[in-house]
Amino acid sequence: MRHFTTAILIVVIAGCGMKPLDQQVKKSPDSIIGKTTQNVGEFKPEAGAKVSDSKIHATDVASSGLASYGPMLEKISKLEIEHAVNLFHASEDRYPKDYDEFMTRIIKENNIKLPVLPGTLKYQYDVENHKLVIVEVPAEAK
Repeated sequence: MRHFTTAILIVVIAGCGMKPLDQQVKKSPDSIIGKTTQNVGEFKPEAGAKVSDSKIHATDVASSGLASYGPMLEKISKLEIEHAVNLFHASEDRYPKDYDEFMTRIIKENNIKLPVLPGTLKYQYDVENHKLVIVEVPAEAK
């Protein structure tokens, strides 16, 4: 009984120092969670940007949830764009002829809003392959 009482006392004391729930769940103004963008650049292979493989690279169990957030966003975004491009191809019997047509007919007309990516990752459209790619943009080139 004494151990049970001690455990309850520890829980109560620990709970007293906690912030109220509304403060615990309050998002940081710098958070990207829930933010969207229509900012998609044009992919230029000759620029040498590192293209993301959209795979989860978790080094330990504790950080695997956080490490999977970016790759999951990438895959979902790629699927959304692939679907919109396939619909365009089915109705027009061709792919968007260039980056400008992609932005106008795919992104703007469909009002596609992609989730903001973490870090220095950016969306780019590969006109030649009709695909959305995610590239790592060096901090000074943003």
